[in-house]
Amino acid sequence: MIGVREKKKQLTRKAIVDAAVKLFSEKGFEQTSMEQLARTAGVGKGTIYGYFKTKGEIFLAFCEEEVEYAFAALDAKLDVEAPLAEQLVAQMMGQLTFVTQNREFGRIFARKMTFPDDNMVLRSRELDVRYFNKLSVVLTKAQDRDQLPHETDLLLLIGHLHALYIMVLSSYYTGDIENLEEGRLLLNGLVRQTLEGPAVTPYSSSSEQQRWNELKQAVVKRRNLELP
Repeated sequence: MIGVREKKKQLTRKAIVDAAVKLFSEKGFEQTSMEQLARTAGVGKGTIYGYFKTKGEIFLAFCEEEVEYAFAALDAKLDVEAPLAEQLVAQMMGQLTFVTQNREFGRIFARKMTFPDDNMVLRSRELDVRYFNKLSVVLTKAQDRDQLPHETDLLLLIGHLHALYIMVLSSYYTGDIENLEEGRLLLNGLVRQTLEGPAVTPYSSSSEQQRWNELKQAVVKRRNLELP
């Protein structure tokens, strides 16, 4: 049983994290001060430093809790018998949905995970390890079912998949894709080409191919890209 003192510490920590998420979403990460955090959480500024050294640490604490929730929810509905491409897209869409549920939250999360501060590197690596291990299990099972060549270098493949995810996330924030459904469409094509080669036709249905053609034309026009 948790003692009264420990329970109070947990409640104080939660109040700080909740206040941070509220202010980061409303005011922005950079514009939120420790004084504002303390006032919103109903604690002294010194109390915050007793739990967290920086705003980044507070944000990462929230991320860790939410990532655990997102992973658990994804595990509960992931079809482990589905084709490999479908499983990978489902994994990435779980991340994309989680990160983009709040625009400011997603922006900070992506930046902190991709370019962590020196004092956050170890904790960022811990989340990276979780991500690697989760994908590694999916890919290893795919090898056992002969859906993926056994000689595949899993570290390189996971790195490639992560790069694709970052690209899609960036496309969401730059406006090249406007919603999660377009994100899923883009991921479907990218993942299939990654697994089967660039010459493969990435969309199996004519409706998906048509939607992709429309999205591609819009991006090419918006970006003034020179494509044949």
